[in-house]
Amino acid sequence: MKLAQKLFFAVLVTHCALVFSKGNADTIFYGGPIITVNAKNDEVQALAIQNGKIVAVGSKDSVVKEWQSNATKMIDLKGQTLMPGFVEPHVHIMVTSVFEGLGLNLSNFSLPYDTKETLIQKMKTALKNVPAGAWLFGFGVDPSRTTPFMAELTADDLDQVSKDVPIFIVNQSGHIAYVNHKALELAGVNNKTPNPAGGGVYVKDAKGNLTGKLIEPPSYLPFMAKMPNPTEEQLFAAIQGTMRKMASTGVTTASDMSVGGNFGVDKEIAIYKSIFAKNASPIRVRGYLFSEVLPAGYKTIKPNDGDDKLRFIGVKYITDGSTQGLTAALNQPYSYPKNSHWSGALNYKDSDLYASMKSYFDQGWQISSHSNGDKAIDQALNSYEKLLAGNPKPQDRRLRIEHFTVNNESQVKKAVRLGVVPSFTIGHVDYWGSAFDNHILGSERAKRIDPAGDFKRAGGKFTLHSDTPVSNVGPLNYVSEEVTRLWQLPPQKILGPTQAVSIDDALRAVTIDAAYQIFADNIIGSLEVGKQADLVVLEKNPRTTPPADIRNIKVKETWIDGKPVSLN
Repeated sequence: MKLAQKLFFAVLVTHCALVFSKGNADTIFYGGPIITVNAKNDEVQALAIQNGKIVAVGSKDSVVKEWQSNATKMIDLKGQTLMPGFVEPHVHIMVTSVFEGLGLNLSNFSLPYDTKETLIQKMKTALKNVPAGAWLFGFGVDPSRTTPFMAELTADDLDQVSKDVPIFIVNQSGHIAYVNHKALELAGVNNKTPNPAGGGVYVKDAKGNLTGKLIEPPSYLPFMAKMPNPTEEQLFAAIQGTMRKMASTGVTTASDMSVGGNFGVDKEIAIYKSIFAKNASPIRVRGYLFSEVLPAGYKTIKPNDGDDKLRFIGVKYITDGSTQGLTAALNQPYSYPKNSHWSGALNYKDSDLYASMKSYFDQGWQISSHSNGDKAIDQALNSYEKLLAGNPKPQDRRLRIEHFTVNNESQVKKAVRLGVVPSFTIGHVDYWGSAFDNHILGSERAKRIDPAGDFKRAGGKFTLHSDTPVSNVGPLNYVSEEVTRLWQLPPQKILGPTQAVSIDDALRAVTIDAAYQIFADNIIGSLEVGKQADLVVLEKNPRTTPPADIRNIKVKETWIDGKPVSLN
């Protein structure tokens, strides 16, 4: 062996000895079940941490004997459960921060449902705090969860709140918005304004008059351009609040799926980098650039720009709309209203979608496609098949489909063959299951939404997410819902029992499989030697808790890099 090689290996051995020095752990957990989520789903008695990494898992006697020193902090779980920090693979951090942190939050995930009258009253109350020259901006109106069913707001309705203050209210799905006449005037949108590219629609009535309803984000842009932007201090505070809220649910890593959607790609990347440079984020973030706002030929940053705390890894497309908003692209018409011929619409032509995807795929970006309806899923899978042509290991690219809501068995098999990893908004079953079954899709299509059972049987991976602000962040809630598939509205019903999976499979979907989906399974997602010590302490063991009660387990602590996260 050459001298240089000998020196290199000597330095390497010395470095490893410093990093993993037996008898000198910083922290040892014991005294409760420790769920590793490793390949065997082992539970162990103790776990040791050193320099932010896991250095030992196993029996209490062996871990303590080999790793405890006088300086080691010994943490007795006292029967509580330790497991990997949760990985939230699909959120909108910036959007949630703006909508919920800076705007009027009208979201209602409890019962009873709102009515038009209660929504208008909430807006009237909020109007009193709108400063001169500002807009009344809100989020969370959901006609599919409003009494009566599908009662949508119009410009005339919002004029009841104010004819002088511009109003912009985003639907719970994020794919629809409602404005008053003052907002239309300021945005310069009138009956003759053409619909914007990318699936945007300024909805008109039978007489050709604007109703105040907007479909898809491209139609929002003229309005957003006229709204005053928050100050940097306001935005930073809102983003930190959103991140802390996620960490309080046990989330240690989250993927923002629409970087650039609010303030432009370069500005939002700069915001994120500034937050992490100040060590002001309590969670890790993986970023996906929002294709709708990417300048042609964008190459300002390269795939995987960043580090283990903040990394930009993908490009996200929106190929259709919302299932509960009746804008997802289906192969057969919606069941609502009765005798409907409407089946939604694709946002892209096949050739345009593929060409755009290929330009970023060839650069090395991971590609993600929001595809709710089966027609949109077909389009995404066909594009992916062309992208992967000749690739002997398609799973290496880990292409994603978001939601995969309305689907068929052949699509599941094709996705597995292509190595595609879907992420399911399991809140579709919980909050909208009754509406899908009884009104929007009919029972046959509704029972197949979020087909985790089929993916498991076909040998594929899947993950679970909130799509916040579409539904609230809460990985334990996702696990509970995926195992039970109970919808919320009484009388409760199990929606598609064959698509349910075991507790262990659901836990993997919010830990190691979600880490795999975002190319981070080498550092997080399971409690194994060498991985980052991203942990969550739970009040109870979810593996031994009745499935319907898992959602009620309290998160006691969240740790990142071997240190507890401060949520203040």
